[in-house]
Amino acid sequence: LLPSMLMFGVILASSGLLLMIERGILAQVGPPPPHPPAGPSRRDGRDSAAELELEVLRDTRNRTIRALCGQRSMPRSVWELPPGQRRTVLRHLLVSDKYRFLYCYVPKVACSNWKRILKVLDGALESVDVQGKMDHKSDLVFLGDMKPEEISYRLKHYYKFIFVRNPMERLLSAYRNKFGEIKEYQQKYGVEIVRRYRKNGANSAGDDVTFSEFLQYLLDEDVERMNEHWMPIYNLCQPCAVRYDFIGSYERLHADANHVLEHIQSPSFVRFPERQAWYKPVTAETLHYYLCNTQRRLIKELLPKYILDFSLFAYPLPNITSEFCRQ
Repeated sequence: LLPSMLMFGVILASSGLLLMIERGILAQVGPPPPHPPAGPSRRDGRDSAAELELEVLRDTRNRTIRALCGQRSMPRSVWELPPGQRRTVLRHLLVSDKYRFLYCYVPKVACSNWKRILKVLDGALESVDVQGKMDHKSDLVFLGDMKPEEISYRLKHYYKFIFVRNPMERLLSAYRNKFGEIKEYQQKYGVEIVRRYRKNGANSAGDDVTFSEFLQYLLDEDVERMNEHWMPIYNLCQPCAVRYDFIGSYERLHADANHVLEHIQSPSFVRFPERQAWYKPVTAETLHYYLCNTQRRLIKELLPKYILDFSLFAYPLPNITSEFCRQ
């Protein structure tokens, strides 16, 4: 199997990306079976089919990252990043000195639960099951608040991990949450989006932003200025400048989280929280509905902004062909 980034590189170099997206080719020749669900091993000790697929996925992802990050133009450390990009990644790297790890949090990829775990490990929270609104700033240590020599030491010696998610699924989750439930986002972003992209939208309260309007806003937005909830994962966590020891998947959240907790030797009572009863996850059917009821032009033009998230983390591009959408 060729590293997925090489495949994308050829496509981009030949200026054939949008044509292939339109024809649905990339959706058909995406990476090997992506992000298999977690499952128990066979009793005879041999790896299950899901585990074998997982190994193929991780190997593809690792080869892809090495291929991209090995190029001369790519940063080798956070100190080679432009100041703005360096600030972004350093303020998304959370630190546990007690357990010697760095976690790059990505909004809409279970980061609230990981922050709960960090607070429990640090003794600031009794249990991951404590109810109440999550405070995303207090009782957390950010790498960006440290001195350069302290930053360099932890980047070199601490265990580093990140969790990733299908880019379009993450965008849809952000859209439904922020514009359907959070008044602050409706007022700060929704009002402006409707005013900018809708005729006679001056009276909107920002709670009726359509998915198409949201995607058009992302298309016109500078990636480096994006809100963290829809900024590409690559820009948030800089996987070339920070060599992560483990990349977990939202699709295998609990299994991959347990792997990390075992590696850092966390106390046995610390476990990854169960999904809250009120949470409404984005399903494959939901994503299919939104994508197939959105202008194909918008999706095609937006994909290049998130192409590194798709290729580096081995997610196939969305299938938006007419045939698929008729199903």
